[in-house]
Amino acid sequence: MSRLHQSRIADFQEVLGEPTVALGKLRELCFSGIPFDGGLRCLCWKILLNYLPLEKALWSSLLKKQRDLYSQFLKEMIIQPGIAKANLGVSREDVTLEDHPLNPNPDSRWNTYFKDNEVLLQIDKDVRRLYPDMAFFQRPTDYPCLLILDPQNEFETLRKRVEQTTLKSQTVARNRSGVTNVSSPLKTSPNSLSEYEVLPNGCEAHWEVVERILFIYAKLNPGIAYVQGMNEIVGPLYYTFATDPNSEWKEHAEADTFFCFTNLMAEIRDNFIKSLDDSQCGITYKMEKVYSTLKEKDVELYLKLQEQNIKPQFFAFRWLTLLLSQEFLLPDVIRIWDSLFADEKRFDFLLLVCCAMLTLIRDQLLEGDFTLNMRLLQVRIINRVGMGGNLGNL
Repeated sequence: MSRLHQSRIADFQEVLGEPTVALGKLRELCFSGIPFDGGLRCLCWKILLNYLPLEKALWSSLLKKQRDLYSQFLKEMIIQPGIAKANLGVSREDVTLEDHPLNPNPDSRWNTYFKDNEVLLQIDKDVRRLYPDMAFFQRPTDYPCLLILDPQNEFETLRKRVEQTTLKSQTVARNRSGVTNVSSPLKTSPNSLSEYEVLPNGCEAHWEVVERILFIYAKLNPGIAYVQGMNEIVGPLYYTFATDPNSEWKEHAEADTFFCFTNLMAEIRDNFIKSLDDSQCGITYKMEKVYSTLKEKDVELYLKLQEQNIKPQFFAFRWLTLLLSQEFLLPDVIRIWDSLFADEKRFDFLLLVCCAMLTLIRDQLLEGDFTLNMRLLQVRIINRVGMGGNLGNL
C-alpha cells in the first residue's frame, strides 16, 4: 500500500471519526474516489445518499429502526398471510366466501395478487440477467433472509411464486395407435429458469435479494411501480454493500440497499415517468442539456451531430437514465458514482461526464457518417475507449 493511499485512508478516517461528519470535507474527499479499505465506500455512500445522518450518535438507533421497518415490509409484502404463523403476528384468514381468484372487484386481494405477479415477472426477468459478465449475482449470499427461508416455516419465496406463475408449455400428440403423449419441448429459451443453478433449501442467490428489494419498492410506490432499468440502478448499490469488508454492515446489505435505492430514486424517479418526459424535470429536458453543454464545450462537434440530425435521444437516454451503469464495467461504474454522489450538483456533473464521453471520440465522430456515428454512440463506451483520466478533460 503506497503512502499516498495510506494518507487518503487516514483523511477519510479523520473526517468520519468526528462526532459530526463535516459534509463539505467528505464530499471533497469522495469526489476523487473512495478507498475500498475498511468499508469506507459503503459508509460514505450511505451518508451521501442521506441514509445516515451527519451526527454519528444517531446512527445505531436509526439503523435499527430502518432495518426493523424493512423486516416489517418483508412480513407484509412477501410472506403470504394464509400460511404465516401466529408468532409473526399474522393470523390465518379464510376469505374464500368473500373473495376468490375470479372476483372482478378492483379491491379484491386476488386481483392485487395477480397484478403484483405481472410486475414480479418483469423484475424477475431483468434481475436474472443483471451483470451477466460476472458471476456475483448468481452466487449464494452469505446472509440469506432467514425470516423467509426458515425451514420450519412454509413461506412462499418470490422465486417459488414466479415458478408457480410461469406456465411450462408441453406438447400433446397422439400416435397412430391412438395413445396420447405429453412431452416437454426439446429446446428451451436462453433466458429460461432452467439455466440457473438451483440452490439448496435455505440458500438464495444475490439476484434474488435484488428481486426482493425491487418488488418491495414497487409495492410501496404504486405510482411508478417498477420500470425496466431500475435493476441497473440497484445493482451497483447492492454489490457495494454486499461486498463490504465489515461483516456487521454486510449482514444488513439488503435493508441498507433498499433505503439508499429509495433515496436515490427520489432524485431520479422523474426519468422513469413517461408523462414527465417533456417537462423541465423530465428526461427529454436533460438530454437536450447534454447538447447545450456540448455546444459550450465543443461547438465543432455539436454542429457535426446537428448536421447529421443525430439527436441526443438516440444515445443519451440510456446514459442519463441509468447513470452510466451500462456503459462501463462495474468497478468503473462504482468509481464514477463516487464522484456523482459526492457532487452537490450531482446531475450537472453527470451532464459533464456525458459530454466528456463524446469528446473522447470526437475525432471518429467528426470523420464518420450518420451510420458509423450512430453505431459508435450506441456501443458501450468500455468497448471503445479506456477510462484513463480523460473524464476530467472538461
